[in-house]
Amino acid sequence: MSSKDVSAYKEYALEPQCSPTPRRDSSAWFSRLHRCKKTLVKFLSFIGPGFIIAVAYNIAAGASYRFKLLFIVLLSNLFAIFLQSLAIKLGTVSGLNLAEACRAFLPRWLNIILYIFAEIAIIATDIAEVIGFAIALNLLFPKVPLVAGCAISIADVMVILLFYNPDKSMRGLRIFEYFILCLVMGVVICFCIQLSLIQNTSVGEVFKGYLPSKSIVEQQGLYQACGILGATVMPHSLYLGSGIVQPRLREYDVKRGLVPPRPPPSSTSGNQVFEKTYYIPSLEAIQSSLKTSIAELAIALFTFALFVNSAILIVAGASLYKNPDAVDADIFSIHDLLASSISPAAGILFALALLLSGITAGIVCTIAGQMVSEGALNVKMLVIWLIIAIMNVANLVLLGEGQ
Repeated sequence: MSSKDVSAYKEYALEPQCSPTPRRDSSAWFSRLHRCKKTLVKFLSFIGPGFIIAVAYNIAAGASYRFKLLFIVLLSNLFAIFLQSLAIKLGTVSGLNLAEACRAFLPRWLNIILYIFAEIAIIATDIAEVIGFAIALNLLFPKVPLVAGCAISIADVMVILLFYNPDKSMRGLRIFEYFILCLVMGVVICFCIQLSLIQNTSVGEVFKGYLPSKSIVEQQGLYQACGILGATVMPHSLYLGSGIVQPRLREYDVKRGLVPPRPPPSSTSGNQVFEKTYYIPSLEAIQSSLKTSIAELAIALFTFALFVNSAILIVAGASLYKNPDAVDADIFSIHDLLASSISPAAGILFALALLLSGITAGIVCTIAGQMVSEGALNVKMLVIWLIIAIMNVANLVLLGEGQ
């Protein structure tokens, strides 16, 4: 895209729009509360993918250093809030998600490189989701083989096809959002019960882990800290975070008659990104949504995400500390260790939380892949689902050979 196109976009985006004065609504407070609830539900979807990848690192950290690396869990969530806030600002002010902004304002070669890195991260997370779902299903139902569990996990794509379409009916989108909320709350409940089963652990000792410790800079502790950070701050979540704030902006402008007209064809100069996403949020919508969206993001990540990631490490630190078998244990071994050290119910709850997180992660990763492909390459939906189908078939083959 030429510099002339970028200048035209910036001029139109910054030009004041002639719009009527927003009407006063007696139920404005309830409407604002309802919007906050919907956006909070969307941000809760960030929890699923990080949980599956964080399991191995948090279990190893808890077994090696008990609660001392809880400070890294806290620090990772602060980093995630900062980076997601920047993504929200981009999506709110420009009306473009991160992938669309890269295609609009970066050289083509740099956009392609960033797209490849983003897809690699999404594929790696999706592979972890498929394997985690299959293992969790096998732990809960031993007669179900891993390959069958992997095949069942492909159903998450069908769920998205049925319910997730933000350009059409909002009813289907709300059903999808509440489905994700139920999955996340299921994970939270599982770990609440697991924490209640822990004995001989003081609350003060746990909270002391949120303070900096010299164990963090030790060689093994540093590696595990980097793993926890990488499992919390995930690249595809930034793409997703920059896109999920846009429906709120459009809803605000539509209700108040503030939607600006489509820009003249001369200003787009054939810019496909601008033609596809010609909507530029009004100044009123930006002022109304920006601070609220960032506040809701901080609440979602600093409560639910911090709790789930901390709970994994706390359970491991309380039950598996100084257990040599737990440091390099796989998911099957972790399940057995939790069942033997705490109670059989703890092993079942761990497998159930892993199963629910696997479903959440699969759906969220697919949405992120769709957003990245459409935004960076302007790829049609049929091609995206074809890529996802090939990726899931590859997962089946790899898991079948590994078994």
